[in-house]
Amino acid sequence: MAGRDENAASHGETVKPKTTPLTAAIALVPVLALTAGIPLANRVDPRIFGMPFLPAYIALWIVLTPPIMFAVYRLERRA
Repeated sequence: MAGRDENAASHGETVKPKTTPLTAAIALVPVLALTAGIPLANRVDPRIFGMPFLPAYIALWIVLTPPIMFAVYRLERRA
């Protein structure tokens, strides 16, 4: 099936990704972590690599978001 999708895309046809409840839930994790999680993580201690906890928490989610979204992309293309 993957060969068909690649072949269709190479011939100019559009391949629609299929969003499932699982992929939608996984995609919401970074959004919720960076919106609803900020008030919960709003503290100075502990320090992580010399940074207060809140900037370290935000930096962590900035680094984690692209791999999570890539996983969602791969899951949607596979479904």
